[in-house]
Amino acid sequence: MTDQIITPDLVALDADFGSSTTEVIEKLAGLVHAAGRATDQAVLASDAKAREAKSGTGVPGGVAIPHCRSEAVTKPTLAFARLANGVDFSGPDGDAHLVFLIAAPAGGGKEHLKILSKLARALVRKDFLAGLREAETPERIVELVLGVVNAPAKKKKPAADAATGAAGAGAAGATAAGATAASSEAASSEAAAPAAKADVTRIVAITACPTGIAHTYMAADSLTQEADARADVDLVVETQGSSAVTPVDPKIIEAADAVIFATDVGVKDRERFAGKPVVESGVKRAINEPTKMIDEAIAAAKNPHAHRVAGTAGSSSAAEAEDEKGLGWGKRIQQAVMTGVSYMVPFVAAGGLLLALGFLLAGYDVGSDDGWKAIVLGNSLTNLPGNEVIYDGVTYNFDRSGLLLYLGAVCFATGQMAMSFIVAALSGYIAYALAARPGIVPGFVGGAVSVLVGAGFIGGLVTGIVAGLVAMWIGSWKVPRFIGSLMPVVIIPLLSSLTVGVLMFLLLGRPLAALMNGLQDWLTSMSGSSAAILGIIIGLMMCSDLGGPINKAAYLFGTAGLSTGDEASLKIMAAVMATGMVPPIALSVATFVRKNLFTPAEQENGKSSWLLGLSFVSEGAIPFAAADPLRVIPSMMLGGATTGALSMIFGVTSQAPHGGIFVIFAIAPWWGFIVSIIAGVLVGAIAVIAMKQFWPNKAAEAAAAKAEKAPAHA
Repeated sequence: MTDQIITPDLVALDADFGSSTTEVIEKLAGLVHAAGRATDQAVLASDAKAREAKSGTGVPGGVAIPHCRSEAVTKPTLAFARLANGVDFSGPDGDAHLVFLIAAPAGGGKEHLKILSKLARALVRKDFLAGLREAETPERIVELVLGVVNAPAKKKKPAADAATGAAGAGAAGATAAGATAASSEAASSEAAAPAAKADVTRIVAITACPTGIAHTYMAADSLTQEADARADVDLVVETQGSSAVTPVDPKIIEAADAVIFATDVGVKDRERFAGKPVVESGVKRAINEPTKMIDEAIAAAKNPHAHRVAGTAGSSSAAEAEDEKGLGWGKRIQQAVMTGVSYMVPFVAAGGLLLALGFLLAGYDVGSDDGWKAIVLGNSLTNLPGNEVIYDGVTYNFDRSGLLLYLGAVCFATGQMAMSFIVAALSGYIAYALAARPGIVPGFVGGAVSVLVGAGFIGGLVTGIVAGLVAMWIGSWKVPRFIGSLMPVVIIPLLSSLTVGVLMFLLLGRPLAALMNGLQDWLTSMSGSSAAILGIIIGLMMCSDLGGPINKAAYLFGTAGLSTGDEASLKIMAAVMATGMVPPIALSVATFVRKNLFTPAEQENGKSSWLLGLSFVSEGAIPFAAADPLRVIPSMMLGGATTGALSMIFGVTSQAPHGGIFVIFAIAPWWGFIVSIIAGVLVGAIAVIAMKQFWPNKAAEAAAAKAEKAPAHA
């Protein structure tokens, strides 16, 4: 019995677990801890609440399935509570009375997602839900749950039998975040996709955003929840997020009637969907208009003239298929640039933080001239440097010495190497997004040339686009079969790299370098009111779409100058980070000050969003913005503009591109950074409270009133 996913001591029947999601999750975590399956109740509860804060896990039928992976969990576990008083988990049917907590070990793969998927399928069965509501003993609950969780994967259904199970299979797509990812994983584990009723449209959706964290999963949730509420759709979602992607089973794709691409960075392995009617948009539209997108996909499935995903036979470029499908060049290039930015960000984050750590350990003079290079090449652990280092005939002086100076120089040197790749990575992955694998080589070569001629990140943007388009064009050539095998490995990289090199050295390099130098000179000359205006612009951009293309453009602008190390670029980086921290913190403050103006789900999000803000994770404000964009986004832009202006006026600089308050040692003056953030948070919080107070959100008021009445029924 101890090896089972659920046991009677993990079940609570008709329990009073409080009136909030936080209380319910804490009580369920207590059951897991008491059963000896978690080492720390508080850690497990915190992990589950952090997951719940991203989006509510309520599903149809008055059920909730909070879930998480946690270091505190020792084995995959399922706890269950039938609540005497329902609690709002943001489900479509109001309060949840049946709550499952799925707790999986942190290193246990995706076991909790597999469990979640099987539960989701069972939760559409009226007999299963009735059994949970009527069970008189924990043992009966265990029997019911094990019956579905341990059920073997379904075999492929003959077409004649498909009608009996299609509706359930469609409705059983997971509805909470995480369940969405599980839906594709569970579907992939089956032998084949079941056929659907004639009046059910089978849709496969792909969601992806530049960072692969928030918008990706919010879009998936939005589409899945809409599909679950309908009887005419069978939807499977593949989230191409920051974690490992579990592709949809090819047999499910083959059976699909239409596909939805809700992405800002293109679609990985797009050719899998060749020939399918397609509806395509940015990721935000799937969050805001899931009904319209699904309706459009159904219409496309029935329209013989609908746009379709083109095949890639004879072509090495998935982007070529996009051209045949009719996607506009502007949108395709925007997606390519966002892809380049998303691949570049890890280089910036790792390199910048290593530079900051180097300064912390060795002091700021380690970055002057080539002192760091003299230390790492001329010293070792058995030959630690002193305050004076002589290398290659040049003498370098440092305030610090010994092990700290050496380790700091090693960190700084490693960071410098990472930062030296950022323009090449930007260019290379822009080209990759346009021309697939053949675009990588000319893209990286173009980025390296851009650095050599002094064109910087502006040159990287241009060379990435040029390299991608040239590689895509060469890849479209019709060549004999014996040459075709050499195209992606030799001919395309050779000719496209040569083309990019010639264009940069003979035509584009000097004008782009002049543009880059002019931009740097302009930034260096800014002071007083002009610097404040730049800070306001940065704040407005960072807070306008909270992780979307405008936000990422501002972040690119800030990080691109870090490799140069000039003071103007460091000021912009500080303004970018400070303004990006404002929205989650301001909204958290607002939920504490005026709780009744926010829905219960927003109140729960507010309990953790402050920490995301302090860590410079702007996406912590997305649940608020998605639910009430007209009030939240302008308020946050006002707060961000305030912080940006003050940061520039105070002359705050940041040597680190990420980390928020936790890299305060790399920020100077630190007090200017903190004062700027506090001012922006206060302005943003006051603005959003005023907007909600004087322009009430009826849905929020109704949800808050309902939550206030809930304890009275206890």
